[in-house]
Amino acid sequence: MATVFDPVRLGDLQLPNRLVMAPMTRNRADADGVPTPLMAAYYAQRASAGLIIAEASTPNAVGQTYPNITAIHTDAHVDGWRRVTDAVRAAGGRMFLQIQHGGRIGHPDNSGGLHPLAPSPVLLPDTIFTPRGHQPAVVPVEMSHDDIRTTVADFAAAARRAVDAGFAGVEVHGGNGYLLHQFLASGTNHRTDAYGGSADNRIRFVVEVVRAVAEAVGPERVGLRIAPGVTANGMHEDDVESVYPALVDALSDTGLAHLHVVFADPDQPLFQHIRKHWTGTLIANPMLPWPGPLPADGGRQEGERLLAAGADLVSLGRAFLANPDLVERLRRGAPLNPLRDRGLMYVGGAEGYTDYPTLADAGE
Repeated sequence: MATVFDPVRLGDLQLPNRLVMAPMTRNRADADGVPTPLMAAYYAQRASAGLIIAEASTPNAVGQTYPNITAIHTDAHVDGWRRVTDAVRAAGGRMFLQIQHGGRIGHPDNSGGLHPLAPSPVLLPDTIFTPRGHQPAVVPVEMSHDDIRTTVADFAAAARRAVDAGFAGVEVHGGNGYLLHQFLASGTNHRTDAYGGSADNRIRFVVEVVRAVAEAVGPERVGLRIAPGVTANGMHEDDVESVYPALVDALSDTGLAHLHVVFADPDQPLFQHIRKHWTGTLIANPMLPWPGPLPADGGRQEGERLLAAGADLVSLGRAFLANPDLVERLRRGAPLNPLRDRGLMYVGGAEGYTDYPTLADAGE
């Protein structure tokens, strides 16, 4: 049976182990979304992961979610990310970049005055953090067909920029309540045109984005992340059993690098269906306590349950945040660093970011 330490191929990449550092927003970019030198140090510290999927970057200005979120739609963004990929490559690592459009999760104060766009004018039932603090969300503008075509093109252009910045590939974010997930879910997609209503219609935008990105940079450089049934950011889905099988079937012939399933449960029929019908590489993110503490092994046992159920790689988030040398700690059975105050995840600066100790720091 495969373990998290076994090598594996992903597209054209040979990965030294099956542990993936999951994409996690850390709010360390500058005000224009340009990655900072501190970010280069952070990712280079974690280069022993089989693959790093870097935090979500927006493909256009209107897709911006919160302050200090990275982006990938200007030359300055490319230059900033290139410093990150150079540092990770020098440390022996491999990186994909996640591309994410916020949809209704945004605010004019975060996007240069642009009003959020979404499948339908359905209000996010929460506040939005802005440079002026938390503010009520605004009702998004329903996307026209021109908006849809432009957004698809923006995803493809962002993927080309990511490759120019030195990433081995990109992951399209289709989960956690952001724009693509909003199209998939009936609670946020009330459209009556070709992009709403039936499952086949609601998957259409996601399929168009993924196919455009694959055409732009090659399918072997492209992954898709999905989050069936995840309720983050006010989401509600009542027909995951029809939507996600339809999505998997629609993309099964694309030759994508991977499909990444969030909060995967190997005992659930939907996960089993996805594994059976997705013939490519499957990355699974295990169900771990949230917001409670991580298990002592950081999720390794649950990850290996997923490998036994057919996953090819396992993505972990918080364990990588607190343990730059997570792979070595798990290999040795060494204790893991506890994750510090969750607030440090998003406040900027080195504390709770690049100052977690390694075994080498302790002389072990």
